[in-house]
Amino acid sequence: MGRAGCCCRGAERLASPSLVRRFRPLLLLIIALCCGAHIGQCQVAIPQCRIQKCTTDFVSLTYHLTPAVDGFHTEFCKALRAYSACTQRTAKSCRGNLVFHSALLGISDLMSQRNCSRDGPTSSSYPEVQHEPCNYHSRTQHAHSHSHMHAHTHSHAHGHSQGHSRPVYLFCGLFGDPHLRTFKDSFQTCKVEGAWPLIDNDYLSVQVTNVPVVPGSSATATNKITIIFKPYEGCTDQRVYQAVTDNLPAAFDDGTISSGDPIHISAGAEGATGKVRALWISERSPGHHVELHAGYIGVTVIVRQLGHYLTLAVRIPEELAQAYDATQDLQLCLNGCPGGERIDQAGHLPLPLTPPVLGLQLQQLRRPSYSSQTQASHYGAAQVFSVEGAKERCREQLEVQDIYFHSCVFDLLTTGDANFTMAAYSALKDMESLHPHRDRWRIYPRGSATSTLLSDSQPIMRLALLLLCALSVVLM
Repeated sequence: MGRAGCCCRGAERLASPSLVRRFRPLLLLIIALCCGAHIGQCQVAIPQCRIQKCTTDFVSLTYHLTPAVDGFHTEFCKALRAYSACTQRTAKSCRGNLVFHSALLGISDLMSQRNCSRDGPTSSSYPEVQHEPCNYHSRTQHAHSHSHMHAHTHSHAHGHSQGHSRPVYLFCGLFGDPHLRTFKDSFQTCKVEGAWPLIDNDYLSVQVTNVPVVPGSSATATNKITIIFKPYEGCTDQRVYQAVTDNLPAAFDDGTISSGDPIHISAGAEGATGKVRALWISERSPGHHVELHAGYIGVTVIVRQLGHYLTLAVRIPEELAQAYDATQDLQLCLNGCPGGERIDQAGHLPLPLTPPVLGLQLQQLRRPSYSSQTQASHYGAAQVFSVEGAKERCREQLEVQDIYFHSCVFDLLTTGDANFTMAAYSALKDMESLHPHRDRWRIYPRGSATSTLLSDSQPIMRLALLLLCALSVVLM
């Protein structure tokens, strides 16, 4: 039999020993991704081969491990030995399986890198994760692990086991005039003047206050944000955070910057390592960028001031976002803006024909008594942008012409305030850092050429996966 898997004739000319050594771990990862997640596109696996089960168990054993955790090296080596033992048990049935052979090479490389001995204790199939009641990730992982063991133990008695997945996270963002991205990734532009609730559930309340940006336009922008972290028994009492234009504090209303008992967080997660409090504030840029982390409920909130207005980005577990009653159904992040408050037309954002800021400037010429200093304090350094001029300014920060780009153009034409360009850019970056699903990051205006091209991109993506798989096998 020939070698199983994907191949490409002539590709061996691309290989060199130094290139193979340098990129070997990366190639193994490519194989696992394209031939594991898309195994039907690369080869037909032998039914009895259990390599995917071995890999899944290894991921479960190491998911919670980081170099910041005590005993990381010992536990990682134990998990590697368990992975190796699992592959040995399924070696006969996986003889021609590409994923199996890449796993063997990956285990060998990792053991060498971590100086793990082949002989020694191995991890159990279901790791005992340190249980921290005030750490949402630990709490949910602990519940997942125990429910998984229970389902596995009773699977024969019931004939099947019900799957238990890790928590699902939702994202919501608000910026500009204002533009709202809901939990369902619906993108809307709304008036919503005054105070409106973005989120209101049993754990968290987020309210924004919007004011008109310029006379002659229905567009508003956010000048006040109030966030209430509701009491959680044994973890934290209630904390209130409030930001207004030109006052972005790095503390709660009572002057504290944290609350609750210390908890562990993963290295690099949420901007810190080691131990933090269950609820804490991180000031990234004084007066301009603050992040609030509620580890006990798995919530992260980013608040920024750009120009004279505020932006907001929130990530929250779905199960907590859904914890509300009938009196809390008015939530913009959950249900979007009411129809009468929408400026966009079912996702299409019409550009203003006459920039309102131009009308404002003409009014000031007719009323010389009006203070130019007052105008500057409220509206910033207003400019009159043409459509092409606004697009050119937005291209300086936003390369892809998605909905964030079009929102930027709308804001410049509406207000003449160039600060809204940075607001759109920062909102995009905050979304990328918090949104859990990369494949949903990009939203394009309805009917745009880009949107049409994306709908036809799946065959191209599949072909790219096959080519990556073929190249990685040859280079091995």
